[in-house]
Amino acid sequence: MCNNYRLHVPANQLTAPFTDMGRTLAMPEGLPNLEPTDYRIGDRAPVVLAGESGLRLVTAPWAWKGPTGKPVFNFRSEGRSFAGSTRCLIPADGFYEFTEPRVAGKKTKWCFTLIDQPWFWIAGVMKDGAFAMLTTEPGPDVAHYHDRQIVVLPPGGGLRWLDLSAPEDLILRSGPAGSLLVERVYP
Repeated sequence: MCNNYRLHVPANQLTAPFTDMGRTLAMPEGLPNLEPTDYRIGDRAPVVLAGESGLRLVTAPWAWKGPTGKPVFNFRSEGRSFAGSTRCLIPADGFYEFTEPRVAGKKTKWCFTLIDQPWFWIAGVMKDGAFAMLTTEPGPDVAHYHDRQIVVLPPGGGLRWLDLSAPEDLILRSGPAGSLLVERVYP
């Protein structure tokens, strides 16, 4: 499952979808200098949260410790309600999946990006000050590479998740065929 994603987008671009909807995105930690980065489990990364004081961009670690001590970095969405959860949006412009090696010892790394959008949100939840990505059944663009996929939302669709302004089963699903572009990164 997704254990590596990237964000190569300046922080000021993340405010546009909210501004377009008449909302403000506060940055209590200041405008972060988001260098182009590939994030891995345990890294601190930017997330957007909604609360009584409005929307805010903060940094949080990716993954909380599960009951066995292993990191929870992906969280299955089917059959659950997240109405009482702290929902978050994880900005990204690509996520990676890995398949069996084409070269001995090294898995093949694939990058998925959203077609016609320079970046997107990943639906997530917070627990113990850390975040995990929500997963769902894979759509046709991911099914060949993995049996699960993260929930990808277009920039303008993030508020639906934070506000739950649409039924969860309509938000937490994979996109139609042709919505993601896939490129081999390695080898």
